[in-house]
Amino acid sequence: MTTTLADQLKHAKQLMDKTVEAVKREFATVRTGKATTALLDLVRVEAYGNDMPLTQVASVAAPEPKLLTIQPWDKTLLKAIEKAILASDLGVTPSNDGNIIRIPLPPLTEERRKELVKVIHKLAEEGRVAIRHARTETIGKIKKTEHVSEDEKKKAEKDIQKVHDEHLKLVDGAVKAKEAEIMEV
Repeated sequence: MTTTLADQLKHAKQLMDKTVEAVKREFATVRTGKATTALLDLVRVEAYGNDMPLTQVASVAAPEPKLLTIQPWDKTLLKAIEKAILASDLGVTPSNDGNIIRIPLPPLTEERRKELVKVIHKLAEEGRVAIRHARTETIGKIKKTEHVSEDEKKKAEKDIQKVHDEHLKLVDGAVKAKEAEIMEV
């Protein structure tokens, strides 16, 4: 089965779309001034002999703009959840009352805000690299495609470059939005 230039373009666009979505998901886990349950998405808890995502062992809520609450389904996991949060690099201190874990979110210092912006830029660069990789891979496939005129190959390469540029703009837009959110006092 041979793939057409259109198939290759479509595949590259899907890869780039997934990359942009992944970057946005990762941005959601970076702390801003407001409480969001996505902050704890990457926290893994030692439970039942396995490393499990926090969301699989407890319900997480943000009842107030500066507070997160964690209600474990099994109270014996309270200490393990607390330990996992302390071990994460979120820079928050959980308080445990025997039933529920509360995480008050202190205001971000200027220094911490700048660190978080650096984290955002690093995540964005990883996304850009993945988008460039999809473009390079697709152009390589286009050049190897048989029974297609050189003009068609050139047009397909221009199209893939356009899709690449659009996706880089999407990542840059997400960076600007998240940066503004972090720097907002």
